[in-house]
Amino acid sequence: MTATAALPSSRPAPAAPAPSDRKARAARILQILDELFPAPPIPLEHGDSYQLLVAVILSAQCTDERVNMVTPALFARAPDAKTMASLTPAEVYPYIRTCGFASKADNIVAMSRALVAEHGGQVPRDMAALENLPGVGHKTASVVMVQAFDEPAFPVDTHIHRLAGRWQLSRARTVEEVEKDLKAVFPRERWTRLHLQIIYFGRTYCPAKGHLPAQCPICSWAMSKARARREARQGVSKPVMKPKRKQATKAKAKAKAKRSKSSAK
Repeated sequence: MTATAALPSSRPAPAAPAPSDRKARAARILQILDELFPAPPIPLEHGDSYQLLVAVILSAQCTDERVNMVTPALFARAPDAKTMASLTPAEVYPYIRTCGFASKADNIVAMSRALVAEHGGQVPRDMAALENLPGVGHKTASVVMVQAFDEPAFPVDTHIHRLAGRWQLSRARTVEEVEKDLKAVFPRERWTRLHLQIIYFGRTYCPAKGHLPAQCPICSWAMSKARARREARQGVSKPVMKPKRKQATKAKAKAKAKRSKSSAK
């Protein structure tokens, strides 16, 4: 169980121009994050690495606040892998129903049974072993490695993906690309705390919608003017992609016009 950090008060955005070099920009961002969130708490409440793993599985497409509301009762019923493995998904689902998909209950039970069968009920301190567990992907495994075992990892959630693009630290086309780019510009020894600092910054200052770059302590200087204009026009943090159907229709019309022109000759 961790204490909730008080949100920092707003601060004026730096006036100096943005460094053109990614590492220089990252160093300046790191300095600001250390000022605003010097000791960010782990947002998911848990008692040990197993409970954290369950909580992270539940947090997919669900808020941390909601997960923290349902896990006390769930962990009171099944505090460890052995007890959870003895339950059926149907018995687990009523505890987690408000966290979304019923498949989460299937994954939690299957993961717990795999832990008991393959790891003696203990969460392995190994990325590959974690990713081999049912319902555990790369991001989930990364969160457990960094938050439960303090092993260097850089989990990329929606906040980190959004901010990496806004701050011109990555082209942010995929989660894998963002993770690789951020690992390249930030010191390895800072990854553990940094990924939480970015998440809290995103929630506090840098939302996906209704964002005002000029008032943001980092976007005010790190965000490109072109992206700021585009987001202001679209009202979202990412470009609105054209539907594939429209693209296909346009391509067909273009091909038809080309054929008609050829026939006329």
